[in-house]
Amino acid sequence: MKSNNLVKDAIALFMITLIAGLLLGMVYEVTKSPIAKAEYDAKQEAYKKVFPSADTFEEEDSLDKLSKSKENFTDDPSITGVFIDEVLIAKDKNKNQIGYVMSIGSKEGYGGEIKLSIGVDKTGTVTGMEVLSMSETAGLGANCTTDEFKSQFKGIKNSKIVYTKEGKSKDNEIDALSGATITTKAVTKAVNNALAFVYANGEIEQ
Repeated sequence: MKSNNLVKDAIALFMITLIAGLLLGMVYEVTKSPIAKAEYDAKQEAYKKVFPSADTFEEEDSLDKLSKSKENFTDDPSITGVFIDEVLIAKDKNKNQIGYVMSIGSKEGYGGEIKLSIGVDKTGTVTGMEVLSMSETAGLGANCTTDEFKSQFKGIKNSKIVYTKEGKSKDNEIDALSGATITTKAVTKAVNNALAFVYANGEIEQ
């Protein structure tokens, strides 16, 4: 009798698991497209902030594969702990290519990984930089998210950006965050890696 009950319980458990699995599969298929669309829209909106004059941002397989071929695209040994997640082509309303947007980052923030997005037009000029995520110290490194700090990158036309604690005096300089040199260095390294990639592999008008 007990043996029969065990068999029945096992069959019942199997059927419940099977039905639950089928239902989860159905839910996934139904929600997959809306979720993908929401993620796409969110990404487009984030890139719009760093490249306002662009209308759309599109993938190019060869460029994307190249961006993932290695982490560091600079020839500067001091630039470490950087990475590029994604490179997209920025296009205007007429579908003309006008530059690039990138999801980039550094693993060497004071609080760990810092993720950024950046736009670079076809003249090699930075169109904008935004902080996507970070875990820096409030009131210090976390100030990398302020407009005062981020806006310094916009408009710089150079293959390399440097930070200074003495007050910027050159076109490719930014002021370091007060009391947060490590954060400043991490962000600058990530941006320079992105610029190195675009200048070496993108269409830059000289």
